[in-house]
Amino acid sequence: MTTATRHVAPAAQAPATRTFPQGFLWGTATAAYQIEGAAALDGRTPSIWDTYARTPGKVRNGDTGDIATDHYHRWREDVAIMADLGVGAYRFSIAWPRVQPTGRGPAVQKGLDFYRRLTDELLDKGIQPVATLYHWDLPQELEDAGGWPERATADRFAQYAALAADALGDRVHTWTTLNEPWCSAFLGYGSGVHAPGRTEPVAALRAAHHLNLAHGKAVQALRANLPAAAQVSVTLNIHHVRPLTTAEPDVDAARRIDALANRVFTGPMFEGAYPADLLRDTAHLTDWSFVRDGDTADIKQRLDFLGVNYYTPTLVSAAADGTHHGSDGHGRSDHSPWPGADNVAFHLPPGNTTAMGWAVDPTGMHDLLLRLSADLPGTPLVITENGAAFDDYVDPSGEVRDPDRIAYLHGHLTAVHQAIEAGVDVRGYFLWSLLDNFEWGYGYSKRFGTIYVDYPTGKRIPKASSRWYANLARTSTLTPLD
Repeated sequence: MTTATRHVAPAAQAPATRTFPQGFLWGTATAAYQIEGAAALDGRTPSIWDTYARTPGKVRNGDTGDIATDHYHRWREDVAIMADLGVGAYRFSIAWPRVQPTGRGPAVQKGLDFYRRLTDELLDKGIQPVATLYHWDLPQELEDAGGWPERATADRFAQYAALAADALGDRVHTWTTLNEPWCSAFLGYGSGVHAPGRTEPVAALRAAHHLNLAHGKAVQALRANLPAAAQVSVTLNIHHVRPLTTAEPDVDAARRIDALANRVFTGPMFEGAYPADLLRDTAHLTDWSFVRDGDTADIKQRLDFLGVNYYTPTLVSAAADGTHHGSDGHGRSDHSPWPGADNVAFHLPPGNTTAMGWAVDPTGMHDLLLRLSADLPGTPLVITENGAAFDDYVDPSGEVRDPDRIAYLHGHLTAVHQAIEAGVDVRGYFLWSLLDNFEWGYGYSKRFGTIYVDYPTGKRIPKASSRWYANLARTSTLTPLD
């Protein structure tokens, strides 16, 4: 997978309307720890995020996911909201510690029953359930045994995948193994801005490999326990990395970040090998002896599609002082999430930004999709997350008006459509997120939802963007903004 180094401009003239292909799947997405709450109910035990959120200074305002949006009790209301949106699919994650609290042994039936009820309700409303096995909530007991840097965790994950598939495979026909393993490995074990909050460069690389291995073994477990027609995927937050200039040091900085952000996963998953330049760049840290014979064969498994999460591009240059500096958009830390690429500077691309401080740049979406189509021929793509946080509020009339979010979505969906016109096989789009929710280290201070949540009461209030998206989901037609 080669590094993208130039911007490919989409067509300058947009037609009056853009109609997506017949069968294009419109959905919305959430994650268990961000919305469920009920953190100690019905046998659920702590995950690494429960522990991390309770650690002073780790999460803004000391927020936790103990209650979140109380989806565990309000799931029926939330499915009704999805039905009103007219979406065809809902991407959710299964909380590992809710269905297998210690990360080993038999399932807790009350935990599985929650997902059985949820998926039955979705199916009753004509909404396709899309289940993600892992969205960052590792059972704390497995972290206590070493976490993702330990090989045994990959074997535990495969057993959990088999358990979930056996319990829900009659209802759920589309599965995702991991969501954004880059965040799990490099933010969780490198910079420490995500759970479990460790700052160990070699542990981050070990975690990346064992997440890859967990993915491959889980795909095998899913296929062994699901009907033949079931679809299996992985979701990666592929960074669209651009060099600040065409000067060789900047281009090389982009190559190094691309290796750590993207090819550390796509290499073994799609090509059956880790990139040679990644191994060279990190040779002073580790000899990669934790990669055993047969591992890459286990990792490279047939996938029905690749889930792509995109929010903003990554702009880098060589650092003049030889150190990692500048915001990479993943939270402030004294420790780098980029082992072996410390002499890189991160830059904010020009233009508008979201409440996260991320640049609004739909061209990154377009260019990324073209790159993936070229590098992974024959692999269908689904946008599994795309959206934006803004400083939403309920106005005196009781409305939540979010024109900036509508403009963000319109621009990025235009980019998706232009990529489809260019021949890219994109089959669906999932808006992040259905609900305002617990935004990891930012707590409840950032609102990504198309539905506003009043946290003290749990009341759901549709934002203007929800009505806009509902019209799009029903018509598959993108019309110009007023």
